[in-house]
Amino acid sequence: MSAGDTHPTQPLPEWAPAPAPRSRRSAWPWIISAVIVVGLAVAAWFIAEWVARGLVERTIREQIVTNLALPADQPIDVTVEGTVIPQLVVGELDDVTVSSQDVTIGSLTGDVTVHAQGIAIRGDAAADSAAASVRLDTQQLQTLLSGVEGFPTESVALAEPDVTMSTELSVFGLTIPVSVALTPSAVEGELVLTPARFQLAGADIAADDLRNRFGGVADVVLRDWTVCVAEYIPAGMTLASVSVEGEELIADVDIDGAIMSDPALQANGTCA
Repeated sequence: MSAGDTHPTQPLPEWAPAPAPRSRRSAWPWIISAVIVVGLAVAAWFIAEWVARGLVERTIREQIVTNLALPADQPIDVTVEGTVIPQLVVGELDDVTVSSQDVTIGSLTGDVTVHAQGIAIRGDAAADSAAASVRLDTQQLQTLLSGVEGFPTESVALAEPDVTMSTELSVFGLTIPVSVALTPSAVEGELVLTPARFQLAGADIAADDLRNRFGGVADVVLRDWTVCVAEYIPAGMTLASVSVEGEELIADVDIDGAIMSDPALQANGTCA
């Protein structure tokens, strides 16, 4: 027996495979699904917002065309500020601007912009505030002034900050040209043109000197000219201020907030 025989041989341990790692489901499919759902929700919101905005703007345009008896194809731009859907839920449009060029109401034509805030879309509540501006070029102003008896309409021009006109004064058989710069203003809702400067045969002259030279004949150029505009605009609108900027006369108009629901305010006003 050899020395090695004194230590019995131990059997080799059986090989056991390592336990398989627990499988983990990847989180990516869930994340991707969530992103898709959120994306679809956002897309649906924007589509709904786009549809709601188009419906609101189209309805406003149709109401304006109907209430002001404008041509069906009148170009009208409507802008509703902010997100429309929450405003529809609340029942009030926060801020709306409407503009159109060459708007004809009766014999008055001009470019009109209306800005209103707090417009109720349900019930008869008045708007929180509303105002408009009307822009007239020289030809449009001439048309407006053509209804004023004795006014030399064809000579009217716009020279910031005034409206200008020219006429002739006749004395002892002599005809002398006179030019007048008129300052426009709004007085109790009417357009008033007040003489501010004069030129006699091209030379500057004061009002007193003009009266001393021509007496009562000069009244035609020394007088104020008053133009009633109420018959051209809805009764719920009042002329607030007038100015000349560049080659346009700009009339700012205050609007009664109840005009949105009151037919009497939507109808044209009258002149005394």
